[in-house]
Amino acid sequence: MGIKRMDNVGIVVEDLETAISFFSELGLELEGRATIEGEWAGRVTGLGDQVVEIAMMRTPDGHSRLELSRFIRPAVVADHRRAPVNALGYLRVMFAVEQLDETLERLYGLGAELVGEVVNYQDVYRLCYIRGPEGLLIGLAEELG
Repeated sequence: MGIKRMDNVGIVVEDLETAISFFSELGLELEGRATIEGEWAGRVTGLGDQVVEIAMMRTPDGHSRLELSRFIRPAVVADHRRAPVNALGYLRVMFAVEQLDETLERLYGLGAELVGEVVNYQDVYRLCYIRGPEGLLIGLAEELG
């Protein structure tokens, strides 16, 4: 038996409200919020006694989700948000968008910064990386043709 689907990608943030606003502007819909705590949660993550506030964001097609998490306990122990594109480990999430230029203008208003430049990849995609809230690396791709 193989994989059925990918359910979500998780991103840990300091400011959950700002992250929700940013990803909402990008086009994701807030599906729900919850506080996760208890003995079972610590067994899953290996962190023991934890308290985490989460927000689940859903893509417009309903197939993908982004889980935004803010750890209340234990304290965050590492920060990879400003890691360069060639750093090891999970680094970015890529979204397919319509009207890349308009999307960028909206996100610039929320503090997004272009990492390099918008490029045309073989007349198939226009691609770019941006730094979003808290320096998170986000890829945007507009299909051409």
